[in-house]
Amino acid sequence: MKTKYAIVFICIVALVIIEKESNILSRVSDKLIQRQTPQQTPQSPLDYNNTTHNGSLAMLKMLLSKLTGTTGNYSSLSEEEEEEELDGLSTYSYSAGRKHILLLASTRTGSSFVGEFFNQQGENMFYLFEPLWHVERMLTTASEANNGTVLAGIYRDVLQALFLCDFSPLEKFISPPPEDHITPALFRRESSISLCEEPVCSPVIKEVFERYHCKTRRCGPLNLTLASEYCLSKQHHAIKTVRVRLLDTLQPLVEDPRLDVRVIQLVRDPRAILASRMVAFSSKYQTWKTWAQDGQVPEDDEEVKRLKGNCDNIRVSAEVGLSRPRWLRRRYMLVRYEDIARFPMQKAEEMYRFTGIPFSPQAKEWILRNTQTTQEARGIYSTQKNSSEQAEKWRYNIPFTLAQVVQKVCGPTMKLFGYRFVDDEKTLTNKSISLLEEKLFH
Repeated sequence: MKTKYAIVFICIVALVIIEKESNILSRVSDKLIQRQTPQQTPQSPLDYNNTTHNGSLAMLKMLLSKLTGTTGNYSSLSEEEEEEELDGLSTYSYSAGRKHILLLASTRTGSSFVGEFFNQQGENMFYLFEPLWHVERMLTTASEANNGTVLAGIYRDVLQALFLCDFSPLEKFISPPPEDHITPALFRRESSISLCEEPVCSPVIKEVFERYHCKTRRCGPLNLTLASEYCLSKQHHAIKTVRVRLLDTLQPLVEDPRLDVRVIQLVRDPRAILASRMVAFSSKYQTWKTWAQDGQVPEDDEEVKRLKGNCDNIRVSAEVGLSRPRWLRRRYMLVRYEDIARFPMQKAEEMYRFTGIPFSPQAKEWILRNTQTTQEARGIYSTQKNSSEQAEKWRYNIPFTLAQVVQKVCGPTMKLFGYRFVDDEKTLTNKSISLLEEKLFH
């Protein structure tokens, strides 16, 4: 009997030692990652040390289980109770360490506006605007584009590399190809403050590089090696993208032990999205405009099926996030654009609390300055708008016929997010009637 207790004691001591070694290895790994060269390919998260540690830990736990007659659960709570305890922590606190924020959305949901909440955070944030645009553009006509699984994997790998400040995978998709890691063709470079600061952006002669300019200064072609080095010097990283279709394809990215990923999914009323796209992408939505004039919409048309598919993808992703699987625990947040438009400062503060990053004075100042604008001086792509008015503007722009179609094919999505249906045009255009249910998403 004494021998049995002695073995149990030794196993417990060994578990403690392994846990301590794991923490040391983790800290060393973090330092190595920070010193990673810009063009180095990210290593697999399942490295030898991690595998060895997990294997040893599992063997010791198994031995303890056999000796003590337990089932391997060393907590006084059941697994279900542990999950309930975790889920009961409805508030988030600021914490040290590098954070990786991924803002997921679809086009015309206000993602550029919301992305600025993080772009304007301050000098410790490295923000990228739609880097996957290059991947999508190159693979549009490629055979890989027909395979959603392959495309999703490429998106995920590029995002992983960029969060690790490695621009080399992205270079493969930039056209024309960068020469010596230098390119003038990075999509919407001016939308990233970090790419418009020294040393990444050096002032150049205006007449020579008129096309390649940033908001803060005029820049020459982008040196991606310098961009990688500058990225490594920043404490936090954020990426905004509208090209990830399904959230569950990102599980390996979220589980990467080198990253601390926080996913924010931004959604908007599908009727508002269609109305906005018809304005922003007028030439691509001529069919919808014709249907609006004719008063009839063939529901078996490919355009309608595409709309339904987009709504379904958004809903399925949200259902995955809201179901709180273990890999997304406390790493997923759903936000409606309409709520942000009504309460921009409050929602921004909630998002910052979720990410674990302090809400900076610079970000607060930008939000105050850019949510009360009386007119859209920069057009449909502007982030400077009266946000509360903007959220309701679509109700006057979309024909009731098209609103009915959206309600029919996107009904389940609208119900999940709390968007109310309308039965007639008078209700649609009556702004005294709210089409938004008060709803909390946890």
